[in-house]
Amino acid sequence: MRHSATTGPRPEPTPRPEPVPAPSGDPAGEAATRPDDWPARPDPILAMNRMGSFDWDLDSGRMHMDQQALAVFELPRDRFDDMATTASAQMPRAERDRMAALVKDAITAGHETYAGYFRIRRADDSLRWTHTQGYIRRDADGRARRIFGIVRDATQELSDTTARREQASELRRRTTVVERTTAALAAARTVGDVLDILREQDGLVRLGADSLVVGLLEQGRIRLVADGPAGGFVPGTRWTRVDEPYPMSDVVRTLRPVYLETADAFAAEYPRLWAGISHLGLVAAAYLPLVAQGKPIGSLGLFYRHPHPFSAEERNVLIALGSSLAQSLQRAMLYEQEKDLAQGLQQAMLPRTIPDVPGAEVAVRYRAASAGRDVGGDWYDLVPLPGGRTGAVIGDVQGHDTHAAAVMGQLRIALRAYAAEGHPPATVMARTSLFLDELDTDRFATCLYAEADLSTGVLQLVRAGHLDPFLMAPDGSARRVPVPGGLPLGLSSQFAALDYPVSTLELDPGATLLLCTDGLVEVPGADLDDGFAKLATQLRTGPRDLRLLADLLTTGVERRGGEDDVAVLLLRRRATAGAPLYGGRLQQHVSPGDPRDLAEARRMIRSAVRSWGAGSRSDDIELATDELVVNALTHTEGPSLVTLRVLTGAVRRLRVEVEDASSALPRRREADAEGQSGRGLMLVDLLADAWGVEARGAGKCVWCEFEVRGPGERRAEPDLEV
Repeated sequence: MRHSATTGPRPEPTPRPEPVPAPSGDPAGEAATRPDDWPARPDPILAMNRMGSFDWDLDSGRMHMDQQALAVFELPRDRFDDMATTASAQMPRAERDRMAALVKDAITAGHETYAGYFRIRRADDSLRWTHTQGYIRRDADGRARRIFGIVRDATQELSDTTARREQASELRRRTTVVERTTAALAAARTVGDVLDILREQDGLVRLGADSLVVGLLEQGRIRLVADGPAGGFVPGTRWTRVDEPYPMSDVVRTLRPVYLETADAFAAEYPRLWAGISHLGLVAAAYLPLVAQGKPIGSLGLFYRHPHPFSAEERNVLIALGSSLAQSLQRAMLYEQEKDLAQGLQQAMLPRTIPDVPGAEVAVRYRAASAGRDVGGDWYDLVPLPGGRTGAVIGDVQGHDTHAAAVMGQLRIALRAYAAEGHPPATVMARTSLFLDELDTDRFATCLYAEADLSTGVLQLVRAGHLDPFLMAPDGSARRVPVPGGLPLGLSSQFAALDYPVSTLELDPGATLLLCTDGLVEVPGADLDDGFAKLATQLRTGPRDLRLLADLLTTGVERRGGEDDVAVLLLRRRATAGAPLYGGRLQQHVSPGDPRDLAEARRMIRSAVRSWGAGSRSDDIELATDELVVNALTHTEGPSLVTLRVLTGAVRRLRVEVEDASSALPRRREADAEGQSGRGLMLVDLLADAWGVEARGAGKCVWCEFEVRGPGERRAEPDLEV
């Protein structure tokens, strides 16, 4: 709390006498540090009025005092080192802090003078009133450099009326402290925030207290949440019953404050507690009940190192402080309970365990928002898929509340079910969007779904309004991978935009895929590209161990005060020796009469063959596949299944299979010059290194293979298998 300086007429300047040498008891060279206009001898008029003078250098902290000023402070010359801190040590802490605030306010406000009464502690430990008046001298820039003035004994001067006026001023000051502390407590969210405000605010000091202790009532017992002064914890008091002989128990049980004004009173009333804290130098204490909505929630204890008579006015101020503190603590406890409930709900919606993924290392992390009791709808998931493939999911439901967490849980389960059924990535995303649209909610969600075949390293990615993934190469370099995307889940269904594009890329052995939510890269007021750049730097310079890297990413968000939830999924393909004969596969269902399925199959083949390094044969593979799919749709009635495999035998080959439900075998025939058909298998025969037909249950599979040769490798002659 700040006080305006007492202003008055500017004192007459003191005549400037000649400087004199330092007294013999001064340190060597001390006289040289004194101001030129420092009085050479005590002013007789000041001395007659029992006034002393001082000159305070604000830059060095040195304070030169004449003999009369030293007498007012009861400081022998040989014990005074000409430092302001030594003189102020004669004042009780509360008086010292009050006078420091008075001087600071006068300097800050630009005043030329200040004045005030304060008490000093005498040799017999009694207190007496003194008065000081100072003149602030500034340099050409207006900066305060020196203060000189007078100090005098005001014990006799202060009449009962003056003392009452001072007490009223002190009461107003303490009332203002309570008001300011109450305003600060209004912004506290947690019990820890409340305790930090009590400790960090100057209110505790200005109330005259030296330390505090706080206990909260939980399940019929009082739990100590603030231990008081250093070394003041008494064993066995962390938890106490309300019927034990402690002051906190008494105030919680009776709802009446307890005031202990002297050490004798403390020892007489609570000998058991006094035995544990008497060595701390505490003399007085005030214990206040914390009551919210008519019910006790705990107790506040204030400790003093000197006898402290509590006037009726001060007791009222302290009770007001206790009431404000109780409201803040109750609000903080409710906040923490709600946050624990919300986070528990969200954690229950996230996967409890992450399955082992053959051929891969996986690390996942989730960090709840650091501010606010609301939790978000961020989630991650890892889904085992048919054929040994793996689905990696990252998503974020709009909003930060328990409803977002509940929607997230339903959405995660739905997407997991669609993926486990074996649907292509685009279909998984489209069906999940329809599912969200049909829920009784107005929320949308962003999502990124990656289907990984770790035996070949092929990734198929679908993005619904989410952040692009990051790719870390085996050499440690990292980059963001732009992935074409569609609208967020829920919105794409509402706007009939369910045609999600699929991107294919290859994950080399030792490479790592990073999927994350926006809390990892977004900082309020900063550009998103800056966040991406910082993330790329963290990936390049961070540890190679995935778990340590995941920890680094999430703790980095905490250090910069991120206010959003963060979900992180890291998937690294292991470098395995001796790859299997048949690698993984990519599949796409093609329905008759649905041009979107055909386009999707073409896009899958095009992306895959380029990612797998088919080189100059990419066009041949795409054209042959297109002919096989069109033949199946033209000459059969049901859907077809297009599969792309990598064969890693002596020679690396790509194999395309088109399955249908017809048992009729295709036959190669010559097309007429004007004919519109008959050229499909001829073209496949011309382009492929090998092709053939296999019976598959009630249907068949038409396949073709293409050698993907390195430099200098010889191409085999085409053959036919039927």
